[in-house]
Amino acid sequence: MFNIMCVRVIARKTLIGFAEHHSGHKGYRALKSALESWFHEVTRAQWHNPADVQSHYRTASIVGSDRVVFNINGNKFRMVTAIDYKRQVVFIKWIGSHSDYDKIDVRTVEYESEADKDRKRSRQGAKGD
Repeated sequence: MFNIMCVRVIARKTLIGFAEHHSGHKGYRALKSALESWFHEVTRAQWHNPADVQSHYRTASIVGSDRVVFNINGNKFRMVTAIDYKRQVVFIKWIGSHSDYDKIDVRTVEYESEADKDRKRSRQGAKGD
């Protein structure tokens, strides 16, 4: 009996939350569709190394032994992931605009929800008062 493991994505709610944060904006439907497509394609994948990822996503950037950056929605957005090839798990570490991507360190960035960012901005604004 063969044990075929497909990739798990942690966490889908990150993708949903990111898309919902952009609801009402121009391009929301395209972004939501792109994220849904990416999720469904990845959950059917069987990746054992970075070359497997690049064979399916030619524009993906391999950063180190586990980090992969995906272009989303025509490269308007970028998503940083960490992939555990042995356990077939993709961890979403960061997702944002291409211009925001230029401000992060891909090798160390960790996920922070839009709500977390809003709370942080509110606290910083309150300190300035």
